[in-house]
Amino acid sequence: MSRNDSATQASPADQLYSLIANEEDARVCTDLPDEACHEIPRNFFLILFSNVLTKLGDLLVSPKTVLAWLLAAVGAPALVAWLVPIRESGSMIPQLAIGAWMRRKPVRKWFWAGGSFGQAISVMAMAASVWFLEGYAAGGGIVAALVVFSLARGFCSVAMKDVQGKTIPKGRRGRLSGLATTLGGSATAVITLVLFRDQGDPSMLFYTLLLLLAAALWVIAGVLFASVVEQQGETSGGGNAIREAVKSLSLLRDDPPFRHFVVTRALLLCSALAAPYLVVLAQKEADSSWTLGFFLLASSLASSISASVWGWMADRSSRRVMIRGAAIASITCLVVAIATFVAGSGFGGLWFYPVAFFVLSIAHAGVRLGRKTYLVDMAGGNKRTDYTAVSNTVIGVLLLATGALTALVSLISDGAVILVLGLMGLAGTVSALKMKELELPG
Repeated sequence: MSRNDSATQASPADQLYSLIANEEDARVCTDLPDEACHEIPRNFFLILFSNVLTKLGDLLVSPKTVLAWLLAAVGAPALVAWLVPIRESGSMIPQLAIGAWMRRKPVRKWFWAGGSFGQAISVMAMAASVWFLEGYAAGGGIVAALVVFSLARGFCSVAMKDVQGKTIPKGRRGRLSGLATTLGGSATAVITLVLFRDQGDPSMLFYTLLLLLAAALWVIAGVLFASVVEQQGETSGGGNAIREAVKSLSLLRDDPPFRHFVVTRALLLCSALAAPYLVVLAQKEADSSWTLGFFLLASSLASSISASVWGWMADRSSRRVMIRGAAIASITCLVVAIATFVAGSGFGGLWFYPVAFFVLSIAHAGVRLGRKTYLVDMAGGNKRTDYTAVSNTVIGVLLLATGALTALVSLISDGAVILVLGLMGLAGTVSALKMKELELPG
């Protein structure tokens, strides 16, 4: 069959993937087995839409916004402090054991699908707590469900990088993540405008329906991901999960490039940790739902505008994406901190902190996408699973430690916290400059 005949008979998915991939033959593979190459367009879009749906769900149950307001609404404001640590570290710390268990299975897509269904069940439990309970009983139910939610998310985090590495060729993974973030950001921007179209406080029925909608998104995402065509992979080293998990920590000692990556990623936590303090500074000037809605909109727009650009850049050099994102984040933090110290928290009126938040969100999108693409491209087979599990577990522990440090520094001022995080990001930028290039030349 001629090339023209093949092009004529190409499916819509093949044609759209060819357009996105921007190459004459969209099935060119450099690091996948031949049998996996034929399924690349189908898998690309299944993974893409699964990611978009979960990003929408993340907005609807965001611990920084919706869940925080929800705890206050049900009469349990003291529990708000537990939301972000549980949401982030709860999904990262168990990943060594999860990775060791997953390594024994030749097909890993079911871990992601199961994790997605687990998140859906957890969010439904949150909705039930809101509807049937009150006060700290309702708040305790939400926090308990969030613990299960975070654990289920851990399965998805480990499985995603492994499945993506087995089904999407190098040089196309960055744009997959970028497109997912762009589409998810665009959709969340629309939802944010709907949620904050007036200044009235949402009712318990509104919150319950919001949570049920989020649960439905995770169910659909799980079904889509279960349809991914994944070839069987390596299963070596699948012994006792805890023993194998501890053994995997030797990577930090024996694998210098991986250790360097983990250190760099730890320093780049600044781009995520600084954002809430910008919101706190802004809320001291204008504590209204409009202000909060604007920050959500700024975050969504930043992802939509920058993610695909970062994705294409990451396919050329994920290291450079990390460097640029880290540099922007650290400079933003240092400018805000200096301005706050010199002119006070009211510097720039209502525009300064939202604009800084917008720029920081763009930088965070680059840091996050760059380090994800870099990690997937660092290794293949079971080493990719080990890298993901060890990295996320270590970062989960360091996140708790860094959170405790920033809590102590915040006793001085919010500006002092942003200054420390800016210096941390600057060190991360220097560390990223010393990392090895991984992507294809040209």
